[in-house]
Amino acid sequence: MTNWHNKSTDDLCKALLSLKTEEEIYSFLDDICTIKELLDISQRLSVAKMLRKGISYSAISKETGASTATISRVNKCCEYGEGGYKIVLDRIGED
Repeated sequence: MTNWHNKSTDDLCKALLSLKTEEEIYSFLDDICTIKELLDISQRLSVAKMLRKGISYSAISKETGASTATISRVNKCCEYGEGGYKIVLDRIGED
């Protein structure tokens, strides 16, 4: 995988960390992302939640509309990635 960590992505991380309320986050995301990008990202989080619960790919696809390719990619990230999904799901209380 290519290294995507750079000054711009550092600035994005700092920007996200600076937000204090859900309203501020919505405002920033609305400005920086397209609706499709936001829906795609939120869909991936929903997929990760369902994978953690052991739900089948077909049930996840039916519930979220995600393709099996997307589900597979999220699963790969959950199992072999950097642990970002785990951190987030643990912190928001998703078992």
